[in-house]
Amino acid sequence: MAEGRSELERALADAGGVDAPREWSARLRNLLDAELRRGFVELSESRTGYGIPIAVAVAANQGEVVAALPISPELRADAGAVGERSGALAAAAVEHVVEGASPGPPRSSEDLSLRLGELNGMLALSYPAAEPADAAEYAHEALAAAFDDRRIDRLRAQAHLLPGHVVGDVTDLRPPIGATHPLRVAEAVTRLGGSPLDEATVEVLEQQLLDLLEPAGAVSRAHEDPDPVRRVARRILQRLDGMGKWGSYHTAFDHLARGFAGNERALAYEVGEALLAAGLLEQKPSVGQRHIYLSPRRSGDIRRLVDEGELPAGLVLPPKLG
Repeated sequence: MAEGRSELERALADAGGVDAPREWSARLRNLLDAELRRGFVELSESRTGYGIPIAVAVAANQGEVVAALPISPELRADAGAVGERSGALAAAAVEHVVEGASPGPPRSSEDLSLRLGELNGMLALSYPAAEPADAAEYAHEALAAAFDDRRIDRLRAQAHLLPGHVVGDVTDLRPPIGATHPLRVAEAVTRLGGSPLDEATVEVLEQQLLDLLEPAGAVSRAHEDPDPVRRVARRILQRLDGMGKWGSYHTAFDHLARGFAGNERALAYEVGEALLAAGLLEQKPSVGQRHIYLSPRRSGDIRRLVDEGELPAGLVLPPKLG
């Protein structure tokens, strides 16, 4: 089926693209709002953007690159507030915006610079750049290539490079909430040379992510737990947390045993089943491979178990093997 052109695309071309003068601001802003709301609705459907691709907007504005997405701004605080395709779209936008800005590897967690805000009720990303116009152009082209390559399943999307005055009304900009928020992890993965949409590269960077994002001492406390079963549980949760596997950001159940050897591999699967039964992990409905993620509703219990070894009510761990 041939893909049609949105009214936003036609108006942007008529206005001169990224060089459109300010007298076009209201018109382009209204059309962008309409497109983002259409995309927001279609992202909840079985396929998104077929017929007319949904819109993602990129612009340079006041020393930063801004990306406007058809996603609820609730994602700032709750990774479970959006669906899988929305989560992947947000991670892709972070990846290419950060690549365009070229900030280099992070020196510490305080060096992470992503901020999230709202543009007329939709999610906006903002990232500082030394050359924001060049960074925005790069992000636009990289997103366009990602959409052409169909990196996100059942999604047709189009990136639009807009003048900064069209996205100048972004409000409530602040960092993602939580040290291991999936979009914070997406920035870290990108700056460490990986892609947040490629789970294999995320796993390669696992230890660097833990060192960067986890509270001081938490890693050693989990690994040094004298109870072997509780130690496995803490390490599983810590690993998923460090890779940002919350809410719509999931991983295969089979991956729970990675990093364990011998009898501990079988134990890891048993512990995974216990964590699922207790609701600390949740399972993504799927007709194929089992996928799991950390439950945002149980974040407090998860943190206490990882950091302090405190078992929450309802968690029954299996006996030690052998």
